[in-house]
Amino acid sequence: MEFWEAGFVKGFMRMANDGWEQGWHERNGGNLSYRVKSEEVDEVRKYLEPREWQPIGTSVPGLAGEYFLVTGSGKFFRNVITCPAESICMIELDDKGENYRIVWGMKDGGRPTSELPSHLMNHEVKKNKTDGRYRVIYHAHTTNVIALTFVLPLEDQVFTRELWEMATECPVVFPEGIGVVPWMVPGGREIAVETSRLMEKYDLAIWAHHGMFAAGEDFDLTFGLMHTAEKSAEILVKVLSMQQTKAQTIQPDQFRELAKDFKVTLPEKFLYEK
Repeated sequence: MEFWEAGFVKGFMRMANDGWEQGWHERNGGNLSYRVKSEEVDEVRKYLEPREWQPIGTSVPGLAGEYFLVTGSGKFFRNVITCPAESICMIELDDKGENYRIVWGMKDGGRPTSELPSHLMNHEVKKNKTDGRYRVIYHAHTTNVIALTFVLPLEDQVFTRELWEMATECPVVFPEGIGVVPWMVPGGREIAVETSRLMEKYDLAIWAHHGMFAAGEDFDLTFGLMHTAEKSAEILVKVLSMQQTKAQTIQPDQFRELAKDFKVTLPEKFLYEK
């Protein structure tokens, strides 16, 4: 068995390729990370060759000693499934959560995604909030969501309500809503901190004029979350291209009925009268 034949690596590679096929990862756009389970580390340990420690650029003590599978900086998602050793890497964090070292991958040189601080800070938040259940963080350049950030107010309530209205499953798939980060330079600490703040409340965050950031328990749920929100955004873009107002839509009381039947809680702040 090769490293990339391990089940968790194959799942990671498939998700990267699914995003590429959706058209969300032009050139080297987007990034993906997975917090590896201890038994999965043991499964591939014989392939690991630790390199020099490098600073993360932030401190994540809640992730000290953990391993992550991540896409590489400047690497193309379209190559992950064909050239994994050159496109992705597995990293280990030190006992303080301040440094990382590559233990597999980046065969031709390179480093993890430039947005590693954002990924790790959000992994730390989600690990704490979900008792360790959440393991995937995904950033993609979702076309229709990006388009909407140029025409809708950059507010949690507005984006949540609009996306909920476009597809009935949306309030069931992300009942807690969706957060919005105003435009910031990607890859830095500022956007990482702001996204982490939103991830205390939501599993999805929109980066204005840039894309979406999603968190989930596994590859299927995280990809499905991103896919559902982007599909809803696509419907809204088409509606707005036909006319500026909706002739009819789902009303607040109908959302409340939906929540009761599907046994989810929808925050009232999103059910405002329009």
